[in-house]
Amino acid sequence: MRYIVATTTRPLMNPPVSCALTPDQVARFDLDGFLVLPHRASPATCTALAAAAGAQLQNHIPPLEYEADLGYPGAPPSRAAEGGTTVRRLRGTFGRGAVFRDWAFAPEVCDPVRQLLGAPLYLTLAHHNAVMTKHPRYGTATGWHRDNRYWSFVQPQLITAWLALGPEDATNGALRVIPGSHQVALAPGQLDSLSFLVESHPDSAALVARAMEVPLQAGDVLLFDSRLFHSAGRNEGERVKMSVAFTYYGAGNQPVPGSRTEAGGSVAVPASADPS
Repeated sequence: MRYIVATTTRPLMNPPVSCALTPDQVARFDLDGFLVLPHRASPATCTALAAAAGAQLQNHIPPLEYEADLGYPGAPPSRAAEGGTTVRRLRGTFGRGAVFRDWAFAPEVCDPVRQLLGAPLYLTLAHHNAVMTKHPRYGTATGWHRDNRYWSFVQPQLITAWLALGPEDATNGALRVIPGSHQVALAPGQLDSLSFLVESHPDSAALVARAMEVPLQAGDVLLFDSRLFHSAGRNEGERVKMSVAFTYYGAGNQPVPGSRTEAGGSVAVPASADPS
């Protein structure tokens, strides 16, 4: 199996003097629930992350999540079946090596998230602490959902930073989002038993009609609110698509006591030095 390595067709840029968001970017995130930050990770960083993730995928270093375990439509029926050892995500990524920890704490991603959530900032180790993969043939599509179904927090405001390690587009299962859906109240019955959007519900058509794809290049970061509806198609290409996803919350929020989210743990994000 071949894995995507970081490539870019864009001219290399000098690192920004400041990693902070502009007022317009903050307003755009508040309105849409997501924001793309181009060129946030250097080609060298993407190459190092892709190499580390690819090696661990090849060697099936646990903890892992397999497509067969989830049973989404089109997944192998069991791990013993053809394609049954297709990995969906490398879990526990923060603990998989310094290259991942360095990125989780990088000012290029943490400074804008801190701006949106406040300080101090924390990284949750539960669930979206992962290398997300989309394999050809056996990687399944993901229906419309909100990520806050995965956690138990006192407040729903969390932000995921999704780093593309290679090109992401319609051919290999790029993320699709519904702008503004983080602020939409749902009608009864609009979510199924697994908290996926019921597209046949009368109130869902107008919501899905607003959907858009978010194409990314290696090094681009997609920030999105955990309440934002998003989905992803299948990978119709020939290489495994890989992305690094970490999720953050601010000091005004906390895991629900006694929950699996609390048991999963979190780490405080070191404060960045003032770039000025």
